[in-house]
Amino acid sequence: MSETHNPTGDFSVLPISIPPLPAFPIKAIHYLYLRRNAPRIPTPDDSRSLFIANVPCDSTDVHFRALFTSLVGAGRFESITFEQDKKVPKSSHEPAQAVRIAAHRKRKRGDEDLQNARDEAAAELPSTWNRQLYRSGSAAVALLADEKSVDQVLKAVKKLKKPKDYPVWGDGVKDKAPPLGSQWLKSHNKLSYPGNDVAQATMDAYFTVFNRKEKEAEQLAKRLRNEPDEDGFVTVTRGGRAAPARRDEAEEAKEKLLAREQKKKDEMTDFYRFQMREKRKAEQVEILKRFEEDKKKVLAMKEKRGKFRPET
Repeated sequence: MSETHNPTGDFSVLPISIPPLPAFPIKAIHYLYLRRNAPRIPTPDDSRSLFIANVPCDSTDVHFRALFTSLVGAGRFESITFEQDKKVPKSSHEPAQAVRIAAHRKRKRGDEDLQNARDEAAAELPSTWNRQLYRSGSAAVALLADEKSVDQVLKAVKKLKKPKDYPVWGDGVKDKAPPLGSQWLKSHNKLSYPGNDVAQATMDAYFTVFNRKEKEAEQLAKRLRNEPDEDGFVTVTRGGRAAPARRDEAEEAKEKLLAREQKKKDEMTDFYRFQMREKRKAEQVEILKRFEEDKKKVLAMKEKRGKFRPET
């Protein structure tokens, strides 16, 4: 592999030096690909963001902070978001009834909303890994202080020509990130079996959040049943645990009812013998009518053409 790379398309190539490790005691060069962030859906922070491809598998926020510090100095880097983290589905504590009527829920006060967020965080199961690893070739978006910082990073990358100038990956991190290797696996094994007090506290917090949301959903459903619709009517329904149907559910139910009625009507057509007889008579009358119309058209065309004799 050559020592220098030219920019590939819109990307600038940032070579970094990977120091020798006990498992692989050979110095290596890893290449990051950087460009200005330009997502399909623009955001206010795009001008001060960098899209980074081919991030190392052991990347952390601390590693990239040290990397950008070595390029443009401290205070330029704010945070980084890895693409793999965005795809991880988050578990929901919402009961089925609360999910259905979530759109009608009012915004809570600041203190109450903050307390609810704390309760939901306490209801989450503790993570079994103290450090995340990423797939080879994955991407991330780095958020810098301002647009000027983005320009400075791209300029600093272009100045890296010799291997001795390449930033060293992990330089300045020290004990700021949890270690990998056997210590990482031992920590995973310990976190996979939390104590009974931790499991009990998490379960209690989960059911506290679940019961609160279910109660809120029941109160909101009761209030919505007494509110008039667009035409000013109040729908009378039996009280129960189920929330009122959404508009799209009502429209879907109406379409299904009309489809069933049409199918029943089609099945009853031509069911009796006299219906089939009357249908055949109507078809014969229609055929005779079209035949007479065609005859008149042919006669009119003959009269209009007249007599024509070719010259001899």
